[in-house]
Amino acid sequence: MRYFKLVSVIMVFMTFSAGAFAKEPAFKALVLTERGGLHEGFVVAALDWLQSFAAKNNFEITVINDTKAIDAAYLSKYKLFIQLNYPPYTWTDQAKSAFEKYIEQGRGGWVGFHHATLLGEFDGYPMWDWFSGFMGGIRFKSYIAGLASGKVYVEAKDHPVMKGLPASFIIPDDEWYTFDKNPRAQVKVLANVDESSYQPASAIKMGDHPVIWSNEKMKARNVYFLIGHHANLLKSNEFKTMFGNAILWASGQ
Repeated sequence: MRYFKLVSVIMVFMTFSAGAFAKEPAFKALVLTERGGLHEGFVVAALDWLQSFAAKNNFEITVINDTKAIDAAYLSKYKLFIQLNYPPYTWTDQAKSAFEKYIEQGRGGWVGFHHATLLGEFDGYPMWDWFSGFMGGIRFKSYIAGLASGKVYVEAKDHPVMKGLPASFIIPDDEWYTFDKNPRAQVKVLANVDESSYQPASAIKMGDHPVIWSNEKMKARNVYFLIGHHANLLKSNEFKTMFGNAILWASGQ
């Protein structure tokens, strides 16, 4: 009888100890995803990678597929907002207001991808002027309808998001957007794409073509990747390095 009591005490102690010494996550990240359609493969692959990266780096992610839950109180739980291809429309007014304060007041960091700059009048929604300003005062103009690889050149080699990257690298199978104006005058460009390197070649070009940038006028650490169309990106070591660097930098780690 004493033996069983002793075993019970040890098991209770071990359970208590495991709970007492469980490591708290370093931070929590909110991931707003666009599901279905052309970007589903990329989003699924990115979420799989995110789960693994979060486990290795001790942070927690919450995934949502629309903005209905977003308000100031909701965002206050998260140190990082990842806009995983969700467009800058279909947001509720409440979510827009909360997000603007989150970015302007530096309540957390932001990492955005690809479809986040689909700025204009789409699907009956007006353009979100604040978000256009956040992205450098741009409006979506066109894109390469067929996927193309492109050679990306690092401009800001000392920026934390570019840590560990070569001077240039190939990004595979992407859909390169063009805009009505170059955001360079309003943002810090971290990398550009050489449009002459597109394979297959495309007549749709912008000239000087930034593809990764940060708006340093905002208090929030933020970075936008025009890249983000195809699941093959998650086979690129350079893309995964940038994604990981962006998460840790924008969250203040």
